Amino acid sequence: MAAPMRRKARPVFDLQDFLARRGHGRLGVDYRRNQIIFAQGDPADAVFYIETGGVKLAVDSHTGKEAVIGMLEPGDFFGEDCLSGQPVRHTTASALSECSLLRLPKPLVTRFLQAEPEFRELFLSHLISRNIRIEEDLVDQLFNSSEKRLARMLLLLANFGKEDNPEGVIPKVSQETLAEMVGTTRSRVSFFMNQFRKRGFIEYDGEIRVHSSLLSVVLQD
Repeated sequence: MAAPMRRKARPVFDLQDFLARRGHGRLGVDYRRNQIIFAQGDPADAVFYIETGGVKLAVDSHTGKEAVIGMLEPGDFFGEDCLSGQPVRHTTASALSECSLLRLPKPLVTRFLQAEPEFRELFLSHLISRNIRIEEDLVDQLFNSSEKRLARMLLLLANFGKEDNPEGVIPKVSQETLAEMVGTTRSRVSFFMNQFRKRGFIEYDGEIRVHSSLLSVVLQD
């Protein structure tokens, strides 16, 4: 299995400044840790853009079981499913930490995509990156052990490969959430986390610090 793809830097683009120059003022909203941004079944009427903090996307089954499908970071859009004509949300979005978001009403996003090349380039870059990530996650689930999947997930959450963050710190995230993302049990996550710590690949005491040496787990045959 190949190493996690080093993410290319997103186009330099100040969305807040872009909105202000077009007379839209402040469209920002702040959320506290664990606060629900929108819930599954809510009206799908806006796209969100993360300025600071992190966001978790999850899907709930009819039996109440939650599956985490994404952990997002500053510079990511989410909620773009509203642009496809879906009347309600199919996921639940919640704040992983204190975060600041821009809430962009659906008509505004539609107009920007049609008339604003700068915005369109940023948004398309996001969609392409998201599709690549989905494909990588699918291959990971099909072919890799739970140990490798956990190692890859930790590297991704730590933004491994970004020039400004070679030794990334992951905000506080529970082992239950990691287990849901990796597709294994909490006990297996706890076992592998302890092994990674003993081998010097990670440090954790509330927050998790991931060292680039963890990549050796992903690269091993």
